[in-house]
Amino acid sequence: MDWPDLDAPAPPASRFNVLTRFGTSNPSNSQREPAQISKSGWTCAEVWPRSRHRLRLLNMNSRDLLRLGVPFGEAQRRAIDFITQFILKGGDKMRLEEEIKAIVANPPLFAEDPLRKEFAKAIVNSPPPPRSDPIKFRQWGAGLEDEAVAQMEKACLLPVSVAGALMPDAHVGYGLPIGGVLASENAVIPYAVGVDIACRMKMTVLDIRLRDLEEKQDRLARAIESETRFGVGATFRNRRDHAVMEADWACSPITRQNKDRAWSQLGTSGSGNHFVEFGLFTAKEEINGLAPGVYVALLSHSGSRGTGAAVCNHYSKLAVKKHPELPHELQRLAWLSLDEEEGSEYWAAMELMGLYAAANHACVHQHVAGHLGAEVLLDIENHHNFAWKETHVIDGIERELIVHRKGATPAGQGVIGIIPGSMASPGFVVRGRGNAESLNSASHGAGRVMSRTKAAQTFNWKEVNQFLRERRVTLLSAGLDEAPMVYKDIHRVMAAQDDLVEIIGQFDPRLVKMAPHGERPED
Repeated sequence: MDWPDLDAPAPPASRFNVLTRFGTSNPSNSQREPAQISKSGWTCAEVWPRSRHRLRLLNMNSRDLLRLGVPFGEAQRRAIDFITQFILKGGDKMRLEEEIKAIVANPPLFAEDPLRKEFAKAIVNSPPPPRSDPIKFRQWGAGLEDEAVAQMEKACLLPVSVAGALMPDAHVGYGLPIGGVLASENAVIPYAVGVDIACRMKMTVLDIRLRDLEEKQDRLARAIESETRFGVGATFRNRRDHAVMEADWACSPITRQNKDRAWSQLGTSGSGNHFVEFGLFTAKEEINGLAPGVYVALLSHSGSRGTGAAVCNHYSKLAVKKHPELPHELQRLAWLSLDEEEGSEYWAAMELMGLYAAANHACVHQHVAGHLGAEVLLDIENHHNFAWKETHVIDGIERELIVHRKGATPAGQGVIGIIPGSMASPGFVVRGRGNAESLNSASHGAGRVMSRTKAAQTFNWKEVNQFLRERRVTLLSAGLDEAPMVYKDIHRVMAAQDDLVEIIGQFDPRLVKMAPHGERPED
């Protein structure tokens, strides 16, 4: 997913994020950027504009306020107001923690104090935070969006959270950030899986001559445009056949209601950052029987379409209703217990959406290969918006956990996966190293550096097309908000996670198809 987060209520004035202060490497340095422990440095805090520089000077943020006993919501906003006024009136910065602790410990004592009474009143009226000691998480890469880091920190406050990690392509999402990995105990968080449940990658290597990528590009383009559909609500009039439609669609009321819709969309690719593209694949070593060398490959990225979104929408609302105790800032991280009917239903629906998303890709690749009369030499794929039941060692104890990977690739020891770049930069086939600190995970792509709105305002087709020509990429269709320049440097992202995955192959795009410009993104 790549949508803006709606966690925080709109304040009366615009808000911004205090910049993180991690010990990062020089941005120009080509060496791997060191991973960071979030708890060790400044982190993101949503504050009023007038207090921005003072909070930086004070090295204080949302987590610090929680540590001092200040709950989320109005209490933290009043705390920031108090800090601002305290400094403006010449208060001693070294006494701030002592001042805050005193107010938290005995709010009635300050009920008539002109400077402190609003903060004290907010403390009295606020529920305590879900947990006072957030779980630690490790962050890979540097220069991540402050708000994405803040979202991960919020997730680490959930009472069901056990462990977490943040990948180097991280950016803001609904609830959990894109690139967030969160392990919970016997609970599943719909928004930690994502709206596009089981969004995934698939690559097939085909027995097509290398020179056909240029000499017969029109034929390859016709195969893509004939055998899948792009756009919101795209369907096939002549429906595709796949065994997934014989699965148990009655496992939840939402999947039962949406079965016909899902069948009509089987084999379609959606919109947003979803794509189907031909390119050159370089196998650096033998991969599942494919000899090292250069081949023509077909790569696709999409998920469970409208039905997956309907599942997420229904069960995320149920989760919020079941946890009215959560502060507003954590509501999009509401969970469902797997011991309860709603949790079991969601889990079954999520797994069905996993099968359905895989079937979508299978149909695309099968029909494109059939259109061209090509044989498949290699077939690899992976989810990157999903939850898995896995066993991990936490604090020396082996535990069965629910591991949510929202925009993160499974990277257990020896596990093969695909991490794409952009329409003009390479993607990589990787082998997982099984890094326990990342919960056996890696990034799911390059990650955006600007919003869709900003991209449309910044770039024009003339410069984008020139950029693509220089890289020998033919674009059949796409939105301007998917211009390659809106993504991070994939090489830097890969360098930042070389302790998570080993690169064993590289895919270089040559012929790219995405939803046309103007389509609403549903990635």
